[in-house]
Order: sequence, then structure tokens, then C-alpha cells
Amino acid sequence: MLSIKTIGRIGKRYRHLIRYQQILGIIFKYGFENIIEAMKIDRYIESGLKLIPFTKPHEKVEKLSKNQRIRMVLEELGPTFIKMGQVLSTRPDLIPLDLTSELEKLQDSVPPFNFEHVKQIIAAEFGKPHTQIFDSIDETPLASASIGQVHRARLADNDQIAVKIQRPGIRKSIEVDLEIIHHLASIMEKNIEEAALFNPVKIVEEFAKTLEKELDYTIEATNMEQMAQQFANDNTIHIPMTYREESSERVLTMEFIQGIKADNIAAIDRAGLDRKKITRYGADFIMKQVFTHGFFHADPHPGNIFILEDNRICPVDFGMTGFVDQNTREIFVDMIHALASNNTKLVTRLLCELADYEDLPDMASLEKAIALFISIHLVHALKDIKTARMVNQFLELCASHGLRIPPDLFLMMKAFISIEGVARKLDPDFDMIGYAVPYITAAKYLKFSPSRIAQDIMGIARESFKLFQTLPGDTIDLVRMAKQGKLKTIVKIEGLDKLMVTQDQTSNRISFSIIIAALILGSAIILNSNIPPLMFGVSVIGIAGFTAAAIMGIWLLVAIIRKGRL
Repeated sequence: MLSIKTIGRIGKRYRHLIRYQQILGIIFKYGFENIIEAMKIDRYIESGLKLIPFTKPHEKVEKLSKNQRIRMVLEELGPTFIKMGQVLSTRPDLIPLDLTSELEKLQDSVPPFNFEHVKQIIAAEFGKPHTQIFDSIDETPLASASIGQVHRARLADNDQIAVKIQRPGIRKSIEVDLEIIHHLASIMEKNIEEAALFNPVKIVEEFAKTLEKELDYTIEATNMEQMAQQFANDNTIHIPMTYREESSERVLTMEFIQGIKADNIAAIDRAGLDRKKITRYGADFIMKQVFTHGFFHADPHPGNIFILEDNRICPVDFGMTGFVDQNTREIFVDMIHALASNNTKLVTRLLCELADYEDLPDMASLEKAIALFISIHLVHALKDIKTARMVNQFLELCASHGLRIPPDLFLMMKAFISIEGVARKLDPDFDMIGYAVPYITAAKYLKFSPSRIAQDIMGIARESFKLFQTLPGDTIDLVRMAKQGKLKTIVKIEGLDKLMVTQDQTSNRISFSIIIAALILGSAIILNSNIPPLMFGVSVIGIAGFTAAAIMGIWLLVAIIRKGRL
């Protein structure tokens, strides 16, 4: 597992000190010095960091938006931060939606590492040199990214393969960055109230979990195998084969794919391929993943989709996948159907079932917003609907009402948009929404099929049987605890403390008012009776009583006004 430790006096660790200086220097460079000051970093880090050569932001930088500067900071800070930005771009439940859009632009391209390291990593993973595993391997990589790079190779049986090798020392480098990021996040949470609302420590911990999966290539191999199984009987889709014996946690060996990238229209035409067929096959690919299987390729951009002979679709790079369970898919499909039917009440209810939230939103306000959304986007012919714009505005609607769309559902929407973008390039007249209607209808009525009903009945019967099995034992345990006096009932009434405080304040004010009234009446009687001592023929005690009553009355009035309630 990746190590994340909260660093106390980070200056004592040299490997952190140098990197910490770089990170803070770059944050300052892009105009976030106010954040560094607000974090009060001097409390937590040794004085050595005061020597950081902070550079004043360039005028061009100062003119950029905050989100653009955040993206540039991440790009300059290197692989761990770039990867963090890419992961966060898929998490509108953790960061603002406008920032996710900016982080989608992050470029993950770094110089390749030396082939000597490739040989060392292969030998360390398999306990033998690369020459005993591969018949040949190209020294020049086909592609290089922050986590690893890909080399073309060949096996003894002449199979053409692609070998993905993890960068040397990347895990240790990521651990150092993660420890520093975690430390900075904890400081922000303590000192910056606005930052605490986004729970930065949780964001770092979520990122660490995601990155742990990306650093284990066996997970990507499993993703490819699962996808291949889903489309085993579909001759329009080809999923690259994995070679498990030649793969490990840091080495992934798979079938080499020689095709045409989906956005290379000229090459597709030169090869005599049918763009309309390719578009339909690509649409079928995403529809079956989303509405039938639930397990989907979460990053189907044009660079990750190749077109093979016979117009077949071949997706690559399965490092990012998503899964939406059957119940969530059914609610989502019902919501789409309700949107199309202009049933705003049902859409509102289903949306609240799908989304996460701290407080239940104002349902009347949400329903009005949904009605406006339908009137803007769903009054046109299906082929004229701009899916990307519609989805983005739907997500903005959710965010404005405090609703957070679950990450996998968000990834599913993004995957749909990506495929539609490719489809529009291949066939500008293609109607993606119209093409989805039969899949949506089939998914909606699937739960009423005999096999699904039988499955649900079996599930209910199984759970009921389990309940009947455990109920007698649980009942005996409860009776035994009650006899032994160990059974306790705790009743917690929310808001009771506040009510008690209010009641105390009310009682005190009433008591205070009674005392003031008594003082006024008593003083009036004393004045009327001319009880000595007298001054200018007026009772001093009576005057003192009236004065005390006046002071107490003013005090009570001020207290009531300060509370905002008269």
C-alpha cells in the first residue's frame, strides 16, 4: 500500500525538505502566496523553508483565472500532481464542477526513461533477464507517460505484443509527494475555513486509493479480461488479449494493436473503411457497457480507440474503468425516461435517490430548475440536442442545489460524451440520443422480464430464509441481555440541547422582568410613603429602586435586540 503519513517536523527529513521547497516555490510563483500565508506554515515547518526563493508571479500569470493557475501548478509539479489533477477531474463530488473542466486539460506526457531501467525492472519482476521472456523488444518506447511507458516486443511464438513498464522509483517518488500533499491538506483544513469545506484530507486519501490501483498493472489486466468477456460474442468489438504469464504488478504484456486512431478521418477513408458503420459500432459499444453490463471503459477519448479491419472498434488503455450497479442503472434509466416525459416531480425524486447530499434540497426550487432545464434542452428534435452541453448544465444544476453525482455515474456520463464527440467527427449526421432510445427502453422494461422477476423473488426468498434462520437466536440473545440488565435503550432527540438553552434564556428573561416590575412597584410605594432618608423631600431608596429597574430594563432590552428577537 502507498504510505501516507502526517508529517510533524518535516524539515528533519532531507528528502522531503528539497521537494517541499520546490512545491511551495511553484505555488507562490503562480500567485497563491495568500494561501501560503493563510496556512501559517511557519508553525509546522522548520525555519529552513524560509530560504525558499519565492518568485513574484509574472503579469501574464496574474491575468489567468484561478482554475487555469491551479492546472499550471499541477503540470509544473510533475507526475504525482498531474495524476492527482486527472483523478480529481472525474470527481465533481469532491471539487467544484468548473475546476473539473479545467483539470481535464492536463497533459500527461513526460520524457522516456532509459532502456537499462526497463531491463532491470523486468529482471526484478520475473527473476530472469528480458531475453528469456521476450524474443525481442524495441529499445525505443512507443509512448511515455507519468506512470510508465510502452515498448513493442515479440514472443517466441511470434506473437506481436506491447509491454507497459512502470517507471523506476515511481512508487517511492509518489509516496514522498503524497506525504507532503497530505501534510499541506491537514494544515489547510486547520487554518483555512473555506478550504475545510472541501475536506482536503479526504481528497488526498481518495486520490491515494485511486493511485494505488493504477500502480498495480494486474488490476488493468483484470479490467481488460472482464471487458473481453462482456464482448466475447460481439464481432464488431475487439479487446486486446492479455498475457498473464508475462505480466506482473509493474509489467503489463498485451496484444499489440495496429489500427487507425478513431479521429484520423483521412486515414480511415484511405483504408476504405465505412465511417457510418464505425459510428454505429462505437455507439453500440458504449450503450451495451452503460445500459447492459454496467462495467465500462471510463476514458474512451479518440487516442484510446483504434479502428481495425472490417470496421471493428478496439479500445485500449484500461487503467480507468467504472462500474454502475444494476439498481443505480435502473434509477438512472427511469430518470431519463421521466425527463423525456416532462415528469418533473418524478425526475426530482429520482435525482435525489441517485445523488449524495448533506441536507435535502428545497424540492420546490429543484423541481422549478428541472422544469427550466427540460424547456431549454428537451424541446428540440433528438438529433439537434447537444449532449455535452446538456450534461454539463445538468451537473451544474445538481451542484447549485447541493447534490453530488456519484463518481462512477459521472464517469459514465463523460464516457458517453466522449464517444458522441468521436461519432460526430466520423458521421456529422449521426443522432446519438435517438440511437440510445431503444437501449433505454429495453433497460427500462428489463426489470419486468420473467427472468428478472424470478431473480428478484429468489433474492427476497434467500434473504427471508436468512432472517428466519437468525431471528430465534437473536431473540434469545436479547432476552438474555434484558435479564442480565445489559440491555440499554438510548434515545437521542436532535436539537434538544438548543431547545433547553432557549428555554433557560426565556425563563431568565421572565424572572428578570418580574424583578424589574417588582422594583418599579416597590419604589413607587416607597416614594409615595416618603420613607426616609429623604433628599429634597423625595425618598432616596425609592429613587435608587427606580434607577436599578431602569438599568436592568435597558440591559434586558439590549440582550433581546442582540439576539435579533423583540
